[in-house]
Amino acid sequence: MAPPGGKEVAAADELRSAVSRKSGIIAEVVNTLDGWAISVGSFRVSVWDLLVIAAILVFCFLLGKFGSRLARRGVRRTRALDSTQGVLAEKILTIAIWAVAVFLAIDLLGIDLTALTVFSGAFGLAIGFGLQKTFGNLIAGIILLMDRSIKPGDVIVIADQAGQSTFGQIRKIGVRAVSLVTRDQKEYLIPNENLMINQVENWSYSSRNVRIQVPVGVSYEADMQQAEQLMLEAAKSCDRVLKSPPPVVWMKGYGDSSVNFVIQCWIKDPEEGVGNVQSAVLKKLWWLFKEHGVEIPFPQRDLHIRSSDQLDRLLAYMEARDARGVGKSNPTTAESADFKT
Repeated sequence: MAPPGGKEVAAADELRSAVSRKSGIIAEVVNTLDGWAISVGSFRVSVWDLLVIAAILVFCFLLGKFGSRLARRGVRRTRALDSTQGVLAEKILTIAIWAVAVFLAIDLLGIDLTALTVFSGAFGLAIGFGLQKTFGNLIAGIILLMDRSIKPGDVIVIADQAGQSTFGQIRKIGVRAVSLVTRDQKEYLIPNENLMINQVENWSYSSRNVRIQVPVGVSYEADMQQAEQLMLEAAKSCDRVLKSPPPVVWMKGYGDSSVNFVIQCWIKDPEEGVGNVQSAVLKKLWWLFKEHGVEIPFPQRDLHIRSSDQLDRLLAYMEARDARGVGKSNPTTAESADFKT
């Protein structure tokens, strides 16, 4: 009869034997892979070393990738930060996590940092000359997020070197560039440094209210008071025009063929566009002017001809020809000579 616990002891011995056999197999595989090596002087690298290096690099890469992803999710769930502070916190945490992953990889690979002094100096020189724009855009993006002068969702107008203005809404502030989406859904990637150096109109910096000016001209014969009331009525009929501050009408000046006015109204959603508001006001005003008989003048020109002897002879010749016969189109030689004299 087997002693008490004999089966358990036998099972444990069998398990240790299996582990020893598998350990021996693993050790044999490792020794085989380590035996496949290339030696150059004192430098030796084997297949096993390459596999270990690849595993460490993959592990650190996945650590940085998933760590930064978890950090971004955590920041987005935090309600204590607004959109700008959240973007800044995401960037700082992402940079910190990737820095930890890089240093961890260096430590696991056993790289002596003191041996990289020359390399670090060359790398710093490369940054100073070749990558200064990249790091400049990175620092500029961080500064923009810190001072909150430009943030996602703002509506801005920026001018390029050619003097052309670009109007749009900021969708994202990236590491290198700012994503600006225009009304026609064109997405411009503007380097962060440009927003620090060039003049930028931020329509949403301190207030989202934007004033729109709609020029209108009426006839000199029109009732100016009635025309102003119709202009205010057209502006107030637009849904996007704010009630407070209310629309106003200013007389701008006396033109060549019209009295010029400007309708000034306010909106609070400039990202939806300003041209459509002007169009809506002008369309409504057109029908109001038609209904109340207010004339919208068009340019008219009067031609004044100065009198001269040659003009008088021409008029006299034409009158004489008409008197002799309207249907006579070819003058005789005598008549032509008489006109020339």
